Amino acid sequence: QVQLKESGGGSVQAGGSLKLSCVATGTAVGSNCMGWFRQSPGKEREAVAAIDRYHSTEYVDSVKGRFTISRGKNALYLEMNSLQPEDTAMYYCAARSGPLSLVKTVYDYWGLGTQVTVSS
Repeated sequence: QVQLKESGGGSVQAGGSLKLSCVATGTAVGSNCMGWFRQSPGKEREAVAAIDRYHSTEYVDSVKGRFTISRGKNALYLEMNSLQPEDTAMYYCAARSGPLSLVKTVYDYWGLGTQVTVSS
């Protein structure tokens, strides 16, 4: 069983930056695709970005040029710049054994989330 735990969330003003981290424990994590997803109250969980074992990445259009996903051996990061109020959400780290994907239903493991709040 893979366990994921996010950290780094907080409250910032519009235009500010945050860096989220996710620590992964358990075997075979390094070979997984990992991703960041977010969810606001009353809305569906949506993809933000994903990265595979080869460091190939995918981003949703709304964060391209502002967010950067990266990974270490057992950690996942999301550098967020030029934050906007619409970025406010609970951010979740996820992992899967399959290839790079922004489809939330194919991910096998999830963290409990870290809150990001952006005020204007």
